[in-house]
Amino acid sequence: MFDYRTFAMRKLLTIAPRYLPFADVATDEVPLSRLLRLSLFQVTVGMALSLLVGTLNRVMIVELSVPATLVAGMLALPLLFAPLRMFIGFKSDTHRSALGLRRVPYIWKGTLYQFGGFAIMPFALLVLSGYGEAIDAPRWIGLASAALAFLLVGAGVHMVQTVGLALATDLVKDEDHPKVVGLMYVMLLLGMVVSALTYGALLETYTPGRLIQVIQGTAVLTVGLNMLALWKQESRDRNRAQAMERAPKAHFRDAWDRVIARPGMVRLLAVIGLGTFGFGMADVLLEPYGGQALGFTVGETTQLTALFAIGTLIGFGLASRVLGQGGDPAKLANLGALLGIPGFAAIILSSSVVGPLLFLAGILATGIGAGLFGHATLTATIRGAPPEQIGLSLGTWGAVQATCAGLAVALAGVVRDVLVGVGGFSGLSANLPYNAVFTIEIAFLALAIFVTIPVAVRRG
Repeated sequence: MFDYRTFAMRKLLTIAPRYLPFADVATDEVPLSRLLRLSLFQVTVGMALSLLVGTLNRVMIVELSVPATLVAGMLALPLLFAPLRMFIGFKSDTHRSALGLRRVPYIWKGTLYQFGGFAIMPFALLVLSGYGEAIDAPRWIGLASAALAFLLVGAGVHMVQTVGLALATDLVKDEDHPKVVGLMYVMLLLGMVVSALTYGALLETYTPGRLIQVIQGTAVLTVGLNMLALWKQESRDRNRAQAMERAPKAHFRDAWDRVIARPGMVRLLAVIGLGTFGFGMADVLLEPYGGQALGFTVGETTQLTALFAIGTLIGFGLASRVLGQGGDPAKLANLGALLGIPGFAAIILSSSVVGPLLFLAGILATGIGAGLFGHATLTATIRGAPPEQIGLSLGTWGAVQATCAGLAVALAGVVRDVLVGVGGFSGLSANLPYNAVFTIEIAFLALAIFVTIPVAVRRG
């Protein structure tokens, strides 16, 4: 008798790798299942980003009535640790351990920082907003506790992501580094999409108690997934430990000088910074804009983060295909920035023309542009990096990207609040402070394109 189930399973096993992004990076020594398990650390990073940038900024501004400037400042606090990503990557490259471990100790420390921040965050936010019985608590306690919570989560995210990506590149051949990093970022976006949809469903009916449960559940899930991701990824090796002890002590300044001396590196870092400003300022305002300008609920605005992540995932997939066929990262970064300009223009027009449909189309377009831009600049950064400087190279890209993203978030909140305070906007004009920020983003994207044009033209 013909077994349809066996036949179907064989067909799925045959065609699945063809359509699974970056599946060709797997080998007999490092199977795809191991790489996917390692990528769980990116899922937890995506959960943290979705919660902080997506859900909490809407809840704090709209439901808890926290000023947007203060919210933007809280979300920008992790940028204090962003420049340290270079040093963290360098330390994981040169770490000395009696067990021969380099990456795992730093990932575990980062996980503990994330857990600690999430553990105190919900209560700190309630005290900061003066909700219920917390109205009698001194405001500085809520402010200090919330700042500490965001700092801990930010420090953990930076450490886990930087060292986790370096560990992923350790497991594969040099020529497969862009592919495995691409796989890790696809999992980051999937984590953002799934967590954004989950948070939206859980907070459809908002209550302070439900907010506490969501954040504490995120803390426990972060520890569990990161422990599963690290299991048997970096083996203990006495020979490697002895080699670490015999190796001369490395100095960060010397390693950094070699990285920055690579041809075109300064221009690349400038492009990364400008493009990140262009795409990052909207992070703190898209959901409040959807709520105030278009009347979206908490659940609906939370799903905007998922839509943006889906667009970014599409951009990453397209970029992977083009770069895998020998495409030029400079031209691809240019294309990503070009897509962002009409995307933000559509968001600006959505409050007066067409409405929600144009708004959603604009978010999707900017997501695709951000995916193309991010993958292209990341690939350009790690191309040509020597094996002993992979962590530092990834940390350099992450430091510039994260620092500019944090500054962009802070600037967006300040610009919006200043315009609201001095303009007295009401009715349709209440959307003008948001639209001013989106216009600034268009200007930054245009500057990024201007900087990349000479490189793209020179390469034909």
